[in-house]
Amino acid sequence: MSSSQYLNASNHGSTALSIAGFDPSAGAGILADNKTFEANGVYGFGVVSALTWQNDVEFEKVEWVDVEKMEQQIALLLQRFNIRHIKIGLIESAEVLSRLVNFLHDRIAHPVIIYDPVMAASAGYTFHKDPHLFHSIFDWIYCITPNIPEAESLFGSDHLTETLEEKSEKLNIYLKGGHRESNTITDMLFVKDHTYVFANDRLENGAKHGSGCVLSAALTAQLALGKTIEDAAEIANLYTHQFLASSDTLLGHHKPLVL
Repeated sequence: MSSSQYLNASNHGSTALSIAGFDPSAGAGILADNKTFEANGVYGFGVVSALTWQNDVEFEKVEWVDVEKMEQQIALLLQRFNIRHIKIGLIESAEVLSRLVNFLHDRIAHPVIIYDPVMAASAGYTFHKDPHLFHSIFDWIYCITPNIPEAESLFGSDHLTETLEEKSEKLNIYLKGGHRESNTITDMLFVKDHTYVFANDRLENGAKHGSGCVLSAALTAQLALGKTIEDAAEIANLYTHQFLASSDTLLGHHKPLVL
C-alpha cells in the first residue's frame, strides 16, 4: 500500500496504538490509554489484550485474548492507518510479548514501542512470576516504564539506579518513583550517557488507579507528536501530575495539559 492510501497526518494528525487490557472502571488499561492519547492531542487506536473483572480497588480475574486475534486486528489497522508509536500494557506472558513485538517490527518500519511492564494490578493481582524472561525482548523495545517494584523484579533490588544506568546503554528506561516513601515523588529517565530527574510534591489525595498506564500513554503520545525522549518524558510527567491532582478519588480526569 502506498503512503497516499493511508489516512495520515493530513486526516487525523499524529496517531498511537494501545495494546492493553480492558478495565471496566476505565481507570487503567486501554480506556485510560486512549483518554490520555486524546488529551495529549493524538488520535488513539486500541487492541485489547485481556478482559478483566475489576474496579478501582479490587481485581477478581483476567481472561486473555488470543495473540492471533490481536495480530489480525493490528494488521487490519495497518492496512489503513500509518501507525508507528505503540504502547503495550498488560500482556499474558513474555512469549506473547515477544510475538507481538516481532509482528510489529515485521510490519512497521522502525516502530517506537513503549512497554509498561505490568507485573501486578494496583487493585491486587500478580501476572508474571518470572519477569527475567522479558529481558531478551527489550532489544526490540524503545522504552520501558516500570515503577520501582517492577524495576526491582526485572533487574534486582541491589544498586537499582546503577543497574538502570547500565541498562540504558541499549534501552531507554523511565522509572516511576511513586512507591518511594517521601513527600516528593521523583521519577527518573535513564537514557544513554544521561539521567534526567523529574520531581513533584506528593499530593494528599494523589493516589490514582491506573496512574502508571497514564504516564506511559502520555509518553507515547508525546513521542508521536515528534518530541525527543527527554522532552516527551518531562511533559508526560507533568501531565500525570495534573491527572493525579484532578480529583480526590482513585479515579482521575483527563484534560489537555495546562503549562
